[in-house]
Amino acid sequence: MTIGLISNLYPPYARGGAEQIVRRTAHELDRRGHRVFILTTRPFAGWKSMRQPTVERLVGTVYRFYPPNLYHPLNDWHWPWPARAVWHLTDMWSRRPAQVFREIIAREKPDAIITHNLKGVGLQVAREIRRHNLFHIHTLHDVQLSVPSGLLMAGQDQGWMNYSPLRLWYEQQVKGIVGSPHVVISPSKFLADFYEQRGFFPMSRREVLPNPAPDVRMELPGPRQAGPLRLLYAGQLEPHKGVQLLLETLNTFDLPFELHIAGEGSLAGYVSEWAQRDSRVTYHGFESLENLVNLFAVCDGVVVPSLCFENSPTIIYESFLAGVPVVASNIGGVGELVQHGKNGYLVTPGHADELRAAFRRLAADTDQFRARQGEIRKSIAAHSLSNYVNRLEGFIRDRNGK
Repeated sequence: MTIGLISNLYPPYARGGAEQIVRRTAHELDRRGHRVFILTTRPFAGWKSMRQPTVERLVGTVYRFYPPNLYHPLNDWHWPWPARAVWHLTDMWSRRPAQVFREIIAREKPDAIITHNLKGVGLQVAREIRRHNLFHIHTLHDVQLSVPSGLLMAGQDQGWMNYSPLRLWYEQQVKGIVGSPHVVISPSKFLADFYEQRGFFPMSRREVLPNPAPDVRMELPGPRQAGPLRLLYAGQLEPHKGVQLLLETLNTFDLPFELHIAGEGSLAGYVSEWAQRDSRVTYHGFESLENLVNLFAVCDGVVVPSLCFENSPTIIYESFLAGVPVVASNIGGVGELVQHGKNGYLVTPGHADELRAAFRRLAADTDQFRARQGEIRKSIAAHSLSNYVNRLEGFIRDRNGK
């Protein structure tokens, strides 16, 4: 089969887990003998970048283009909210992405299209998929089809902003544009329920299918090295991810610790300066999964202190694959992965006292968790890349399934 994947970002342009899921899926589909192509974006590189997409022969064919908009998705944090509002309207109504897609499918003649984050590519692509009657699987990653920023902070789900006329108007427009793909995949029940409650995808077959764990071999860590509690934060360095709360919480922690931070984002300077002042904190900058493996091997736990509703964070899958427990905010779909007391601890988002209490428990239980590394890994055994792609192939073959 010829299968197209569409994502606003694709490595090397990446900032979260969604684009890694796309990459892993493309590699596995290619390995199974399918003809694969990817439509994605690239940063602005002069007016030529707005004409024809570049073509890369990687795993399958990668088409990269710059959608005619104010900025590339990787640069959104630089812009004030009025500019972002214009960006969202342009992303919603621009016809250029649909034109680019039309030209590509005329060349590729796909049997199925799997879309991921369409924001940043252009929502009109969804209408173009319907116009050509292509079999369409859409994979959800966050709340961005309902909340333009893709961020819903803890406690704000019932706030005035969530019910503002402007957001409700935006939501209605997106419903009409995206419509009802044949299959809608949600990696968490939380996100599936979120969209169902808001009336999205009324005619779609809806499936909860957890993201695939990384398809890499990781050796389980050996005996624990003596010393302080060792923690790892790996992810976007943004306020909504709770990295500031984490640093401030540990600053008054009453046990010896080491905190390793890996990632990039608008708070990179803040984290770097803190690490220069505090010898207990080490900032590594961006680290690939291959390099993170070395940090997993020495750390006692991974911290996910998010202040926003999460879907199914990739770092949790990676941590469990390495046999390392997770201390995480119990928000969104996180509680569907982290089992309190078994493979980590759950805390109320934004509560520093609960976070410190969880770290104390982790410090007391480090030897027990080391002895249960195999059990921690088994908690995501069903979420293999092979099983994930088996399901995708099944959806495509069972085109009339509802």
